[in-house]
Amino acid sequence: MAVKTMEDLFIHELSDIYSAEKQMTKALPRLARAAENPDLQAAFTAHLEETQGQVERIDQIVETLEIKLKRMKCAAMEGLVDESKEVIEEVEKGPVRDAALIGGAQKAEHYEIASYGTLCEIAKQLGYTAAVDLLKQTLAEEKATDEKLTLLAQSGANAKAAGVAKNGKAAKSA
Repeated sequence: MAVKTMEDLFIHELSDIYSAEKQMTKALPRLARAAENPDLQAAFTAHLEETQGQVERIDQIVETLEIKLKRMKCAAMEGLVDESKEVIEEVEKGPVRDAALIGGAQKAEHYEIASYGTLCEIAKQLGYTAAVDLLKQTLAEEKATDEKLTLLAQSGANAKAAGVAKNGKAAKSA
């Protein structure tokens, strides 16, 4: 389907973020298992539940507006998920991996924040009031998740990672 109208663009963008969210539902359990920090594990697990609710909201929008999503794969999220797989494979479990996982998760959150912000504006222009409300709920959740990840990094996860010396061993404190 060629994108010729704002409605076409809305359907395209909604299809893209639907794919992104579906990919996240598969990636989050892997991220939780790969994290060492229990708070980070819990954050990934909680976000999985939230993401499943976000997919349900998109389903509600599709049903309410009587539209059909395009079958597509979100290339941006696919790349971000691939990056997280590389981190898991290449970085030993511990504080440095946790710091990398937080950074990668925030990249994904920022992508989702941009996508939902765009969708809110397009839906508003099209007069899709019910969709705007649902999209704003998800946008708020994505922003809150990003903030939680920032707080995790600031509350010690990154400091702990910084304490790992260049040789990969924990640095001795003076």
